[in-house]
Amino acid sequence: MRSAADAAGVSLWSWNIDTDEIALDERAHRLWGVPEGSQVTFRSLSERIHPVDVDRVGRAFRTVRGQDGPYEIDFCILDQGVRRWISARGQGGDAGTVDRVMFAVFMDVTARKQAEEARETLVGEMSHRVKNLFAIASALTTIAARSAETASEMAQDLTLRLDALGQAHDLVLPSSEDGMGKGAHLDALLTVLLAPYDDRSTDGSRVRLAVPELQVGETAVTTLALVVHELATNSIKYGALGQPSGILDVRCVPHDGAVVLVWTERGGPVVRPPVERGFGSSLIARSMSRQLGGSIVYAWPAEGMIATLTMDRDRLAA
Repeated sequence: MRSAADAAGVSLWSWNIDTDEIALDERAHRLWGVPEGSQVTFRSLSERIHPVDVDRVGRAFRTVRGQDGPYEIDFCILDQGVRRWISARGQGGDAGTVDRVMFAVFMDVTARKQAEEARETLVGEMSHRVKNLFAIASALTTIAARSAETASEMAQDLTLRLDALGQAHDLVLPSSEDGMGKGAHLDALLTVLLAPYDDRSTDGSRVRLAVPELQVGETAVTTLALVVHELATNSIKYGALGQPSGILDVRCVPHDGAVVLVWTERGGPVVRPPVERGFGSSLIARSMSRQLGGSIVYAWPAEGMIATLTMDRDRLAA
């Protein structure tokens, strides 16, 4: 049985109903991060359960004896700040109980839970992008119609913008052998990403770039493209790029080991700070922190919105 349990990655444990004492095998001690030889109770293990799950797990174990059949409870624990997912499985209704001691197993299901979380994040991100693309297409149609005198001119202008949007969207996707994403200069990258939103029919450019030829590495291209694409989408939906008089000014200055990119919107509607962080804002913050080793800070002056992106120079070039 021990060989079978080890092969399956199963941890064995027992719980004395009267004394609350829990006995763990060697694998279970490692799983919970509890030193061998220490006294273990249900209460002491509960202190390691993530606060979000502790009440739910407590209620489940208090009622398990009154339920016939197998039970399975998945929950998260914290071991020195590290999150780990455990699945507790056994038989309810005092099945197999010997001398007031219940027997069950623990399984480490961290990998499965992380895969589920990644899948949910991906589904949410794809849904968010699809909704944004519909909003962008509608806004680009409005921009193309501002100065077009004929339906043919409008169709040509809109086609060019949608083609440029397609090129920009390619940069948001992970690189492949035959795709983009093999590194680029920062000025060229931003030019491609922001081309769909520039109103070429007006005097001068609505999108103004003052960016040096910094190298953006293959790893960072996708992340930075995603961040800029999200900022541009928000601007065309709520900010300066959605208004005929709106101006977007993007400037970048290398500073020691960091690269600071300042995104300034002017001439649009008055934009107030959001009450809650949405999916897109969370995505930007997570990407800036994890992939680019930096941060993004927003300011909300009366004339528009300012976003300051700070990135680690080495991460940007990677």
